[in-house]
Amino acid sequence: MTKHIVIAALTFGTFILGTNNAKAQNTTATTTVNITLNDVISIDAGSTAIGNTVDFNYATAADYNSDQTITKANSLKVTSTKNFNVKVKAGGANFMNGTNLIPVNVLTIKAAAAAGTMGGTKTAVILSATDQTLVTNAPLGSALTLNLDYTIPAAKSSSADILGKPAGTYTQTVTYTATAL
Repeated sequence: MTKHIVIAALTFGTFILGTNNAKAQNTTATTTVNITLNDVISIDAGSTAIGNTVDFNYATAADYNSDQTITKANSLKVTSTKNFNVKVKAGGANFMNGTNLIPVNVLTIKAAAAAGTMGGTKTAVILSATDQTLVTNAPLGSALTLNLDYTIPAAKSSSADILGKPAGTYTQTVTYTATAL
């Protein structure tokens, strides 16, 4: 009978040990996902202010005696991870044609009536060689557009600033800078 008890104990022990060795399988997995952010501010490709020109033509008396405005759609396309300002300045004090000069303050730059998707406070700027704020506290966003009006008012085109200057093309660069707040 002890033999039966030993066999029964061994059988029971094997059964118990056998079920302990059958371990449960994993049914879940955990992974860590990291998102690394960097502050970005960019005047994006597609901005018509990049490598484009604004051409004013004075061919008739009416041209000299009236405001001339040229609207450029998507002048600036800005992506920024923070609110930002946009400043504008001329590359010098004058539009130049050889030694002939027209002061840059004949030109006003402002947001067009249909300004685009860029928010913020927009201010008309009389161009100068010093940075001036065109847009203040524009909200962050991606590919925000700003359509600009370039205007030479009749008061400037019919003044000595432009009248009496030799015929030709007068040129100056205009630089826009977007700065995160």
